[in-house]
Amino acid sequence: MHRAQRRLLVPAAVAASIALAFTGCSSSNFGGGDGGDGASEEGPIKIGAVLDITGVGANLGVPEQNTLNMLSEQLNEDGGINGREVELIIKDNQSTEDGAAKATTELIENEQVDLIIGASRTGPSLAMRPLVEAAQLPTISVAANAAIVDGSEWVFKTAQNDVVVLERILDDAESKGYTKVALARDATGFGEGIAEIITELGAERGITLTATESFEPNATDFTAQMTNLRAADADFVIIWGITPSAGLAQAAYVQIGVGKPVYQSHGVANNAFFEAAGDAAEGVIAPMGRLLVADQLDADDPQKEVIDQFIADYTEAFDSAPSSFAGHAYDAWKIGVAAIEEAGTDPEDLRDAIEATSDFVGISGIFTVTPENHSGLTADALILAIAEGGRWNLYEE
Repeated sequence: MHRAQRRLLVPAAVAASIALAFTGCSSSNFGGGDGGDGASEEGPIKIGAVLDITGVGANLGVPEQNTLNMLSEQLNEDGGINGREVELIIKDNQSTEDGAAKATTELIENEQVDLIIGASRTGPSLAMRPLVEAAQLPTISVAANAAIVDGSEWVFKTAQNDVVVLERILDDAESKGYTKVALARDATGFGEGIAEIITELGAERGITLTATESFEPNATDFTAQMTNLRAADADFVIIWGITPSAGLAQAAYVQIGVGKPVYQSHGVANNAFFEAAGDAAEGVIAPMGRLLVADQLDADDPQKEVIDQFIADYTEAFDSAPSSFAGHAYDAWKIGVAAIEEAGTDPEDLRDAIEATSDFVGISGIFTVTPENHSGLTADALILAIAEGGRWNLYEE
């Protein structure tokens, strides 16, 4: 099938990891199933996953690992895919780009998987992208940054795009008459490009970015960044990170007494945010999917039944409620499995089937994927939630 050549954008931060992973890779071994000579229709279907199970992304990767293990067990108990058992192979990238590249190479070369899910965060996902593109292996990331799929041929993702998250934040800020914003962002791939997006979207809404600070995802001291944000004298602040660092930044923000409204990113869409931020979480607004406010959804919400069932299954299996990140893994698994059921494991056929996903009701939203849109979600996938009394509640805009 002829396709227009697409751009492959690789940030310099992950280039060294990618080069290392390519060392020792033989292109003849690329591809799932039977090693690239055509997909085998016998034996188990192999689905690989590369997740941030340890390290700074563990709050994301562990619930994703739990979800995939639960869903694969359910699927095999129901007879697998078209009568074939599904073998799930999960690898821990230790929350590093290098670990993600190495794990991806192992899944491609040694395990010869048919589909890959992951990684949990943007940086590791970007490190995986050139490898799976070269292998022509369908891959579904569960991270957020639009660069993961921008111009991609073989990579998809299930987390809501950072652009639509910022649109929801800035729309609410505009409605309140705010005109100046200050930003504290994650210094990894998750935060890369966020200041530029805010500047562009803000110009359309009369909002100016007055200051930008960055922090490492393993940071524990945010005094300098929050002091600078206080000096910026903005109308509101965006803290863009993941738990726990985003929660610790929130605590420092309140302690230093900046005193301006705070919006957080969808990287805090879990209950662990409250453990990190403590009482400082109160009043924070964040765009996120509907999972954490499922009990507040209207009965006719098209996602409610799916979300309620997932919460019940996950809670029974792990004695705790799932996070939004668990939901991203749920969506990746379900979309991938449905495509394999439809098209089998031939890589091109499988890729095309994922691209044909339409009106799929998931946890993170309702997906319609196209060759030009490998995310498949619009701003409608997001609600605004407010932190109140140690939990997320629907925010009345």
